Amino acid sequence: MLAALGANVGIAVTKLVAFAFTGSASMLAESVHSLADSGNQALLLLGRSRARQVQTEEHPFGFGRERYFYAFVVAVVLFTVGAVFSLYEGVHKIMSPEHVRSPLVAFVVLGIAMVLEGFSLRTAVHETNLVRGRNGWTAFIRRAKAPELPAILLEDLAALTGLVFATVGVALSVITGNGAWDGAGSLAIGVLLGCVAAVLAVEMKSLLIGESASPELERAIVTALESGPEVQRVIHLRTLHMGPESLLVAAKIAISGADSAALVAAGIDAAERRVRSAVPIAEMIYLEPDIYRPGKADATDPAIRAVRRPRRPGGSP
Repeated sequence: MLAALGANVGIAVTKLVAFAFTGSASMLAESVHSLADSGNQALLLLGRSRARQVQTEEHPFGFGRERYFYAFVVAVVLFTVGAVFSLYEGVHKIMSPEHVRSPLVAFVVLGIAMVLEGFSLRTAVHETNLVRGRNGWTAFIRRAKAPELPAILLEDLAALTGLVFATVGVALSVITGNGAWDGAGSLAIGVLLGCVAAVLAVEMKSLLIGESASPELERAIVTALESGPEVQRVIHLRTLHMGPESLLVAAKIAISGADSAALVAAGIDAAERRVRSAVPIAEMIYLEPDIYRPGKADATDPAIRAVRRPRRPGGSP
Protein backbone atom coordinates (compact mmCIF):
# COMPACT_ATOMS: atom_id res chain seq x y z
CA MET A 1 0.00 0.00 0.00
CA LEU A 2 2.94 2.34 0.66
CA ALA A 3 4.24 1.73 -2.86
CA ALA A 4 0.79 2.46 -4.29
CA LEU A 5 0.63 5.67 -2.24
CA GLY A 6 3.98 6.85 -3.59
CA ALA A 7 2.98 5.97 -7.15
CA ASN A 8 -0.31 7.87 -6.87
CA VAL A 9 1.44 10.97 -5.53
CA GLY A 10 3.86 10.86 -8.47
CA ILE A 11 1.01 10.39 -10.96
CA ALA A 12 -0.92 13.29 -9.41
CA VAL A 13 2.06 15.64 -9.68
CA THR A 14 2.65 14.61 -13.30
CA LYS A 15 -1.00 15.24 -14.18
CA LEU A 16 -0.90 18.66 -12.50
CA VAL A 17 2.14 19.60 -14.57
CA ALA A 18 0.34 18.40 -17.71
CA PHE A 19 -2.71 20.48 -16.74
CA ALA A 20 -0.48 23.55 -16.42
CA PHE A 21 0.67 23.01 -20.03
CA THR A 22 -2.71 22.06 -21.54
CA GLY A 23 -5.39 23.79 -19.45
CA SER A 24 -7.51 20.63 -19.91
CA ALA A 25 -10.48 20.24 -17.55
CA SER A 26 -10.28 16.45 -17.89
CA MET A 27 -6.60 16.55 -16.95
CA LEU A 28 -7.37 18.71 -13.92
CA ALA A 29 -10.16 16.33 -12.87
CA GLU A 30 -7.76 13.41 -13.15
CA SER A 31 -5.15 15.32 -11.12
CA VAL A 32 -7.65 15.86 -8.31
CA HIS A 33 -8.72 12.21 -8.64
CA SER A 34 -5.13 11.04 -8.12
CA LEU A 35 -4.66 13.41 -5.19
CA ALA A 36 -7.86 12.05 -3.63
CA ASP A 37 -6.62 8.47 -4.18
CA SER A 38 -3.35 9.36 -2.46
CA GLY A 39 -5.19 10.81 0.51
CA ASN A 40 -7.45 7.76 0.63
CA GLN A 41 -4.54 5.32 0.78
CA ALA A 42 -2.99 7.40 3.55
CA LEU A 43 -6.29 7.18 5.45
CA LEU A 44 -6.47 3.41 4.99
CA LEU A 45 -2.92 3.08 6.32
CA LEU A 46 -3.83 5.29 9.30
CA GLY A 47 -6.89 3.16 10.03
CA ARG A 48 -4.87 -0.06 9.91
CA SER A 49 -2.29 1.44 12.27
CA ARG A 50 -4.87 2.70 14.78
CA ALA A 51 -6.70 -0.64 14.72
CA ARG A 52 -3.63 -2.28 16.30
CA GLN A 53 -4.05 -0.33 19.55
CA VAL A 54 -4.46 -2.45 22.67
CA GLN A 55 -7.94 -2.47 24.15
CA THR A 56 -8.61 -0.08 27.00
CA GLU A 57 -11.13 0.18 29.81
CA GLU A 58 -13.19 2.53 27.67
CA HIS A 59 -12.85 0.31 24.58
CA PRO A 60 -12.76 -3.25 25.97
CA PHE A 61 -13.29 -4.87 22.56
CA GLY A 62 -10.34 -3.09 20.99
CA PHE A 63 -10.10 -0.71 18.06
CA GLY A 64 -10.60 -3.03 15.10
CA ARG A 65 -13.43 -0.92 13.71
CA GLU A 66 -11.05 1.99 13.20
CA ARG A 67 -10.39 0.39 9.81
CA TYR A 68 -14.09 0.62 8.94
CA PHE A 69 -14.31 4.23 10.09
CA TYR A 70 -11.37 5.40 8.00
CA ALA A 71 -12.63 3.44 5.00
CA PHE A 72 -15.94 5.31 5.36
CA VAL A 73 -13.99 8.59 5.46
CA VAL A 74 -12.33 7.46 2.21
CA ALA A 75 -15.77 7.30 0.59
CA VAL A 76 -16.57 10.81 1.84
CA VAL A 77 -13.23 12.18 0.59
CA LEU A 78 -13.66 10.48 -2.78
CA PHE A 79 -17.07 12.10 -3.18
CA THR A 80 -16.40 15.59 -1.84
CA VAL A 81 -12.89 16.09 -3.24
CA GLY A 82 -12.98 13.96 -6.37
CA ALA A 83 -16.56 13.81 -7.59
CA VAL A 84 -17.84 17.26 -6.64
CA PHE A 85 -14.77 19.08 -7.97
CA SER A 86 -14.81 17.13 -11.24
CA LEU A 87 -18.53 17.80 -11.72
CA TYR A 88 -18.03 21.52 -11.05
CA GLU A 89 -15.08 21.77 -13.41
CA GLY A 90 -16.95 19.83 -16.10
CA VAL A 91 -20.01 22.07 -15.96
CA HIS A 92 -17.80 25.17 -15.96
CA LYS A 93 -15.86 24.05 -19.04
CA ILE A 94 -19.05 23.08 -20.90
CA MET A 95 -20.56 26.51 -20.24
CA SER A 96 -17.28 28.33 -21.01
CA PRO A 97 -15.32 26.00 -23.33
CA GLU A 98 -11.62 26.56 -23.94
CA HIS A 99 -9.27 24.94 -26.44
CA VAL A 100 -6.83 22.35 -25.10
CA ARG A 101 -3.27 23.62 -25.40
CA SER A 102 -0.42 21.19 -26.20
CA PRO A 103 -2.69 18.12 -26.52
CA LEU A 104 0.35 15.90 -27.18
CA VAL A 105 1.49 16.48 -23.59
CA ALA A 106 -1.93 15.43 -22.33
CA PHE A 107 -1.94 12.23 -24.41
CA VAL A 108 1.57 11.25 -23.32
CA VAL A 109 0.79 11.78 -19.64
CA LEU A 110 -2.56 9.97 -19.93
CA GLY A 111 -0.87 7.05 -21.69
CA ILE A 112 1.81 6.72 -19.00
CA ALA A 113 -0.83 7.00 -16.27
CA MET A 114 -2.89 4.25 -17.94
CA VAL A 115 0.09 1.88 -17.92
CA LEU A 116 0.84 2.61 -14.25
CA GLU A 117 -2.79 2.34 -13.18
CA GLY A 118 -3.14 -0.86 -15.20
CA PHE A 119 -0.27 -2.45 -13.25
CA SER A 120 -1.83 -1.25 -9.99
CA LEU A 121 -5.22 -2.72 -10.93
CA ARG A 122 -3.61 -6.01 -11.93
CA THR A 123 -1.94 -6.20 -8.50
CA ALA A 124 -5.25 -5.45 -6.76
CA VAL A 125 -7.02 -8.13 -8.82
CA HIS A 126 -4.28 -10.67 -7.99
CA GLU A 127 -4.53 -9.93 -4.26
CA THR A 128 -8.32 -10.12 -4.42
CA ASN A 129 -8.26 -13.48 -6.20
CA LEU A 130 -6.23 -14.91 -3.31
CA VAL A 131 -9.02 -14.20 -0.80
CA ARG A 132 -12.34 -14.05 -2.66
CA GLY A 133 -12.60 -17.81 -3.22
CA ARG A 134 -15.64 -18.72 -5.31
CA ASN A 135 -17.35 -15.39 -4.77
CA GLY A 136 -17.93 -13.18 -7.77
CA TRP A 137 -16.57 -9.65 -7.82
CA THR A 138 -19.83 -8.06 -6.67
CA ALA A 139 -20.28 -10.64 -3.92
CA PHE A 140 -16.69 -10.10 -2.76
CA ILE A 141 -17.14 -6.33 -2.46
CA ARG A 142 -20.43 -6.81 -0.59
CA ARG A 143 -19.17 -9.51 1.80
CA ALA A 144 -15.53 -8.59 2.40
CA LYS A 145 -14.81 -7.79 6.05
CA ALA A 146 -11.41 -6.18 5.40
CA PRO A 147 -12.15 -2.76 3.87
CA GLU A 148 -8.80 -2.07 2.22
CA LEU A 149 -8.97 -4.48 -0.73
CA PRO A 150 -12.49 -3.50 -1.93
CA ALA A 151 -11.59 0.19 -1.57
CA ILE A 152 -8.33 -0.13 -3.51
CA LEU A 153 -9.92 -2.38 -6.13
CA LEU A 154 -12.73 0.11 -6.78
CA GLU A 155 -10.34 3.07 -6.74
CA ASP A 156 -7.98 1.46 -9.26
CA LEU A 157 -10.88 0.49 -11.52
CA ALA A 158 -12.27 4.02 -11.30
CA ALA A 159 -8.82 5.49 -11.97
CA LEU A 160 -8.34 3.47 -15.15
CA THR A 161 -11.87 4.19 -16.35
CA GLY A 162 -11.43 7.88 -15.54
CA LEU A 163 -8.29 7.99 -17.65
CA VAL A 164 -10.25 6.55 -20.58
CA PHE A 165 -12.92 9.26 -20.10
CA ALA A 166 -10.22 11.95 -19.96
CA THR A 167 -8.52 10.64 -23.11
CA VAL A 168 -11.80 10.55 -25.03
CA GLY A 169 -12.70 14.03 -23.82
CA VAL A 170 -9.37 15.55 -24.85
CA ALA A 171 -9.36 13.67 -28.19
CA LEU A 172 -12.87 14.84 -29.12
CA SER A 173 -12.00 18.36 -28.07
CA VAL A 174 -8.96 18.35 -30.36
CA ILE A 175 -10.74 16.65 -33.29
CA THR A 176 -13.85 18.85 -33.22
CA GLY A 177 -12.21 22.04 -32.01
CA ASN A 178 -14.95 22.27 -29.37
CA GLY A 179 -13.59 22.56 -25.81
CA ALA A 180 -16.96 21.48 -24.40
CA TRP A 181 -15.96 17.85 -25.01
CA ASP A 182 -13.09 18.30 -22.55
CA GLY A 183 -15.62 19.49 -19.97
CA ALA A 184 -17.80 16.47 -20.77
CA GLY A 185 -14.84 14.23 -19.95
CA SER A 186 -14.47 15.91 -16.57
CA LEU A 187 -18.22 15.55 -16.00
CA ALA A 188 -18.04 11.80 -16.75
CA ILE A 189 -15.16 11.42 -14.29
CA GLY A 190 -17.21 13.19 -11.61
CA VAL A 191 -20.20 10.89 -12.12
CA LEU A 192 -17.90 7.84 -12.02
CA LEU A 193 -16.28 8.92 -8.75
CA GLY A 194 -19.66 9.71 -7.23
CA CYS A 195 -20.91 6.18 -8.01
CA VAL A 196 -17.78 4.56 -6.55
CA ALA A 197 -18.03 6.75 -3.45
CA ALA A 198 -21.69 5.76 -2.98
CA VAL A 199 -20.88 2.02 -3.22
CA LEU A 200 -18.02 2.37 -0.72
CA ALA A 201 -20.14 4.43 1.67
CA VAL A 202 -22.97 1.88 1.70
CA GLU A 203 -20.62 -1.07 2.30
CA MET A 204 -18.57 0.69 4.99
CA LYS A 205 -21.75 1.88 6.75
CA SER A 206 -22.87 -1.74 7.00
CA LEU A 207 -19.53 -2.76 8.53
CA LEU A 208 -19.58 0.18 10.95
CA ILE A 209 -23.06 -0.73 12.17
CA GLY A 210 -21.89 -4.30 12.68
CA GLU A 211 -21.98 -7.37 10.44
CA SER A 212 -22.19 -10.99 11.46
CA ALA A 213 -19.75 -13.65 10.37
CA SER A 214 -20.27 -15.28 6.99
CA PRO A 215 -22.71 -18.23 6.83
CA GLU A 216 -19.74 -20.57 6.34
CA LEU A 217 -18.04 -19.35 9.52
CA GLU A 218 -21.27 -19.54 11.52
CA ARG A 219 -21.84 -23.11 10.38
CA ALA A 220 -18.27 -23.96 11.39
CA ILE A 221 -18.88 -22.44 14.84
CA VAL A 222 -22.10 -24.41 15.38
CA THR A 223 -20.43 -27.61 14.20
CA ALA A 224 -17.48 -27.04 16.54
CA LEU A 225 -19.75 -26.36 19.51
CA GLU A 226 -21.89 -29.43 18.91
CA SER A 227 -19.03 -31.81 18.11
CA GLY A 228 -18.23 -32.49 21.76
CA PRO A 229 -20.19 -34.45 24.39
CA GLU A 230 -20.56 -31.39 26.64
CA VAL A 231 -22.95 -29.53 24.33
CA GLN A 232 -26.21 -31.21 23.39
CA ARG A 233 -27.07 -28.52 20.86
CA VAL A 234 -26.82 -24.81 20.13
CA ILE A 235 -30.04 -23.02 21.06
CA HIS A 236 -29.12 -19.76 19.39
CA LEU A 237 -26.03 -18.02 18.06
CA ARG A 238 -25.00 -14.43 17.48
CA THR A 239 -21.74 -13.25 15.88
CA LEU A 240 -20.32 -9.79 15.29
CA HIS A 241 -17.17 -8.61 13.52
CA MET A 242 -15.24 -6.27 15.83
CA GLY A 243 -12.70 -5.93 13.02
CA PRO A 244 -11.70 -7.86 9.90
CA GLU A 245 -9.69 -10.39 11.95
CA SER A 246 -11.64 -10.23 15.20
CA LEU A 247 -14.95 -11.98 15.79
CA LEU A 248 -17.25 -11.91 18.80
CA VAL A 249 -19.26 -15.11 19.34
CA ALA A 250 -22.20 -15.32 21.75
CA ALA A 251 -24.24 -18.51 21.99
CA LYS A 252 -26.75 -20.18 24.27
CA ILE A 253 -25.94 -23.88 24.48
CA ALA A 254 -27.98 -26.77 25.79
CA ILE A 255 -26.34 -28.92 28.48
CA SER A 256 -27.42 -31.82 30.63
CA GLY A 257 -29.33 -30.75 33.73
CA ALA A 258 -27.54 -33.44 35.73
CA ASP A 259 -24.06 -31.96 35.23
CA SER A 260 -22.33 -30.27 38.14
CA ALA A 261 -21.10 -26.68 37.93
CA ALA A 262 -17.53 -27.95 37.60
CA LEU A 263 -18.46 -30.19 34.66
CA VAL A 264 -20.38 -27.36 32.98
CA ALA A 265 -17.40 -24.98 33.35
CA ALA A 266 -15.00 -27.60 31.97
CA GLY A 267 -17.37 -28.31 29.09
CA ILE A 268 -17.60 -24.62 28.19
CA ASP A 269 -13.82 -24.35 28.19
CA ALA A 270 -13.55 -27.35 25.90
CA ALA A 271 -16.24 -25.95 23.56
CA GLU A 272 -14.40 -22.61 23.36
CA ARG A 273 -11.18 -24.39 22.43
CA ARG A 274 -12.95 -26.23 19.61
CA VAL A 275 -14.41 -22.99 18.26
CA ARG A 276 -11.03 -21.21 18.33
CA SER A 277 -9.43 -24.16 16.56
CA ALA A 278 -12.11 -24.16 13.84
CA VAL A 279 -12.38 -20.35 13.55
CA PRO A 280 -9.12 -18.69 14.68
CA ILE A 281 -10.52 -15.14 14.39
CA ALA A 282 -13.10 -15.95 17.11
CA GLU A 283 -11.19 -14.01 19.75
CA MET A 284 -14.10 -13.31 22.11
CA ILE A 285 -16.46 -16.18 22.95
CA TYR A 286 -19.33 -15.99 25.42
CA LEU A 287 -21.30 -19.19 26.04
CA GLU A 288 -24.43 -19.31 28.16
CA PRO A 289 -25.44 -22.80 29.39
CA ASP A 290 -29.14 -23.62 29.50
CA ILE A 291 -31.57 -26.55 29.41
CA TYR A 292 -33.00 -27.14 25.96
CA ARG A 293 -36.69 -26.29 25.55
CA PRO A 294 -38.03 -26.47 21.97
CA GLY A 295 -40.22 -23.41 22.46
CA LYS A 296 -37.19 -21.29 23.40
CA ALA A 297 -34.93 -22.38 20.53
CA ASP A 298 -34.14 -19.90 17.80
CA ALA A 299 -35.79 -21.59 14.82
CA THR A 300 -34.95 -18.63 12.56
CA ASP A 301 -31.19 -18.85 13.00
CA PRO A 302 -29.79 -19.99 9.62
CA ALA A 303 -26.50 -21.09 11.14
CA ILE A 304 -28.31 -23.49 13.44
CA ARG A 305 -30.80 -24.71 10.81
CA ALA A 306 -27.91 -25.57 8.50
CA VAL A 307 -26.10 -27.79 11.00
CA ARG A 308 -28.08 -30.45 12.83
CA ARG A 309 -26.68 -33.62 14.27
CA PRO A 310 -28.56 -36.86 14.74
CA ARG A 311 -30.07 -37.40 18.16
CA ARG A 312 -27.61 -38.70 20.77
CA PRO A 313 -28.70 -41.71 22.73
CA GLY A 314 -30.40 -40.37 25.83
CA GLY A 315 -29.76 -36.74 24.76
CA SER A 316 -31.93 -33.90 23.57
CA PRO A 317 -32.74 -33.68 19.85
